[in-house]
Amino acid sequence: MNAALPDVGLPAQFVVDAFVASTLAEDLSTIGDITSNAVIPADARFTGVMDSRDPIVVAGLDLAEAFFRTLDPDVRIDRLVQDGQQVAAGTILMRLEGVGRAMLTAERSALNTVQHLSGVATMTRAYVDAIAGTGAILLDTRKTIPGLRVLEKYATRMGGAQNHRMGLWDAAMIKDNHVAVAGGVAEAVRRARDAGIAHIIVEVDRIDQIAPALTAGATHLLLDNMPPAMLREAVALVGGRVPTEASGGVNLDTIRAIAETGVTYVSVGRLTQSAPAADIGLDFTTA
Repeated sequence: MNAALPDVGLPAQFVVDAFVASTLAEDLSTIGDITSNAVIPADARFTGVMDSRDPIVVAGLDLAEAFFRTLDPDVRIDRLVQDGQQVAAGTILMRLEGVGRAMLTAERSALNTVQHLSGVATMTRAYVDAIAGTGAILLDTRKTIPGLRVLEKYATRMGGAQNHRMGLWDAAMIKDNHVAVAGGVAEAVRRARDAGIAHIIVEVDRIDQIAPALTAGATHLLLDNMPPAMLREAVALVGGRVPTEASGGVNLDTIRAIAETGVTYVSVGRLTQSAPAADIGLDFTTA
């Protein structure tokens, strides 16, 4: 791939050129873009703008640029906004001018990426705004589209959230099934601690599980599907000894009351599960 591909600031495990190559291959197969090759002269130029038809929080422009540069290394791109920026409907995100066939071949892959990631970032910002002033921090989850986790979690950061675990490798999260198989909360935590795991998150859905989890060595409590009154009781019982996280069934109508209980974090799976794509287009211009 072209050495000029931009650095998108993603974690090292995400390889931009591999993502771009596999996405384009999905569209092109071994045959190519038969429409553009048939309709667009080889020497034709395309001048256009990528713009948003919705008010959005922008995410994914570096990746969009990578698609265009992969097919036309000499494309001229003028980026007018940056990822993480909140823009009004009608805002031009970038202007570009390059080989016509290349621009139209890359169009859908670039737009799909920006539409999806901007949709995630935009929904995330709505949740961040809903808990402003409470002191609680919004977290994403592992409820991501397979293969897109790093990108979707990047988008939640652009929307103002913090990332929860990236995977099964960076923290233990002891959930109800782990507890059932291990024989109890305390036993499950003890085994994780004895395995040398530093960060041990324990999911509890009853007040009486909190003390055993803390005594055994939990470093973070996930308070699952607790109503606000129970969350306040749980936060008081924990007394700041470890971070607390409210999770389960959180939506825009309920998140503020949950955040006001004093929990450290509120995690929301729908940020990556259910965010609608932003309406973003690429339009030909004559100048």
